[in-house]
Amino acid sequence: MTMHTHQSHPDIIKRLNRARGHLSSVTQMVEDGRHCLDIAQQLHAVEKAIQQAKRTLVLDHIDHCLDEALGTQNQTQQARAEEFKTIARYL
Repeated sequence: MTMHTHQSHPDIIKRLNRARGHLSSVTQMVEDGRHCLDIAQQLHAVEKAIQQAKRTLVLDHIDHCLDEALGTQNQTQQARAEEFKTIARYL
């Protein structure tokens, strides 16, 4: 399998490192017996950071790899591919 690096990868790594830091904090909060509401808020932050990293990765893949995978396209196919890219942003 070929390794691909895209412009968004540094941003994804930053988001994942942030999530890792939040997760470490949450683990410590649980060990320290902190209030459940505080723990839930931090877990939500971890979840959102990971979700955003995944979304960025998938949308980047669609933007940069779909055209390559489809190869030469006629106007109708190009329009459908662009429509797919646009609607995927709503995920």
